[in-house]
Amino acid sequence: MSLWENALHFYNCDNDVLGEVMSPTSAATSDAIGVLIADSNRLQAQLLAGALRRHAEFRISMCRMEAASISQAVGAKRPQVALVSFGSPTNTSEAVMILRGFHFSHPQIRKVLLVDSSDRELVTNAFRSGARGVFTLTDSNLRLLCKCLTKVAEGQIWANTEQLNYLMEIVSEVPSLRVLNAAGTSLLTPREEQVVALVAEGLGNRQIAQELNLSEHTVKKYLFRIFEKLGVSTRVELVLYAVNNGDPRQAEWLAAPGKLPA
Repeated sequence: MSLWENALHFYNCDNDVLGEVMSPTSAATSDAIGVLIADSNRLQAQLLAGALRRHAEFRISMCRMEAASISQAVGAKRPQVALVSFGSPTNTSEAVMILRGFHFSHPQIRKVLLVDSSDRELVTNAFRSGARGVFTLTDSNLRLLCKCLTKVAEGQIWANTEQLNYLMEIVSEVPSLRVLNAAGTSLLTPREEQVVALVAEGLGNRQIAQELNLSEHTVKKYLFRIFEKLGVSTRVELVLYAVNNGDPRQAEWLAAPGKLPA
């Protein structure tokens, strides 16, 4: 049975198990893992709570996926793990922003994100925003979710093979630093932005060439064009220009070496 089939089965068998919002299960032991279900969809949260309360190793509480409700629930129940679901967020950036805010406010709570599928952008941004696990609803069941919560509570990371591959790809990618003019227009190509970012990190031409899988001669040509575009003549001037004129947003991550045209 899928996770939602499991949850719905328990809901239909014993609707009384749901109780009131944030009420603990009587079957929970004193050393049970405190799990906070933070969900913008109340019915979905109730289904999950009803199913998880059948397991004495968990102490379940619920709240809406919003700052005030989370703070109240955390203060009252002091959970070790938060099972986070956004229901139907308008976009990935909204979901990530909410998760990041939750993590900044309560970094001590380990967070598991419930997702419908392993969308690359959502998965990678979730881990960047403090998630310790991403649990995919597709082809998953309640037994596996319980294992996920237990492992994350113990300090482990929960990710399937596809999600781990996304994270490995990130490790091999090269950061990019945008450089803008007074009108806010980007002055450099994506590859040139990568070169600037690596120069700003203190890498020499040989190291940059290795990082981008290019020849040193090609790196020199990139730097010459960058100097010409920005009106600078030394690496120090380039770094200072990038610091003063770089995009204040978090640096974007572009394709790994070999995936961008030279």
